[in-house]
Amino acid sequence: MGNTKKILIIDDEPDFVEAFRMTFEAKAFKVSTAFSTAQAKEMMRAEPDIVVLGTLAPAGQAFSLHKWLKGHSKHKDIPLLVIDARHDERHIKGWRRFEGVQIEAEGYVSKPIEPALLVPRIQNMLEEAAGPRKIKVLIVDDHTMVRHGIRALLTMQKDMEVVGEAANGQEALEQAQRLLPTVALMDIVMPVMSGFEATRQISKECPETKVLILTQYDEEENMLIAKQTGAHGFIPKRAASSELLDGIRAVTTGKYFPWHLP
Repeated sequence: MGNTKKILIIDDEPDFVEAFRMTFEAKAFKVSTAFSTAQAKEMMRAEPDIVVLGTLAPAGQAFSLHKWLKGHSKHKDIPLLVIDARHDERHIKGWRRFEGVQIEAEGYVSKPIEPALLVPRIQNMLEEAAGPRKIKVLIVDDHTMVRHGIRALLTMQKDMEVVGEAANGQEALEQAQRLLPTVALMDIVMPVMSGFEATRQISKECPETKVLILTQYDEEENMLIAKQTGAHGFIPKRAASSELLDGIRAVTTGKYFPWHLP
């Protein structure tokens, strides 16, 4: 990540804060902690690169601190990740409904959550704050040579980065959850879990990731199923050399990438 990034975690649950601190220090972050609004305001003098605003009792404390941060001329542009309370504790230390609609944050999650799952999310937030970022691509295909061929093509693109490979749908889901790629290039027919099922689960659990189906099975029925499962595009492998790069860039912007039968 280059220079060491400073992160401030504000939360009144010591076990969660300690797990968070250990996780992020292992990733070379400099972690500061605060257990109250007063401590948080004091720690903000160190000018962290990102703030993680967790749970504070009583309910309303986190919202008040959020308003202070966003109203402060020096702190308002610092990336903010909000961690809400568990559903059954929202009335004690969480965000009330009228507060939730006023959230100004780059990210929102709720407990219970493992700090390790926050690492790629926070890294992405920091990259976005630093300026334009590369398109992160996950390649999913059960044929090693196909994956290597696609990787070779993508590594020549200045705006793309291959962050991982998977040989089946289950691996694809696990990699997507861990790496949060911008685009997942997904084959259909694979062992363990099909590309369609993996697409359905990734679309549900990792909405930041756009799935682009890349397959030799280019029947119209498969194109329809791909869209129904949440894919953002469909490219037959025989047309991949000419359309793959355009497809990746298109789905990154949220567009559906069409392939028309000749």
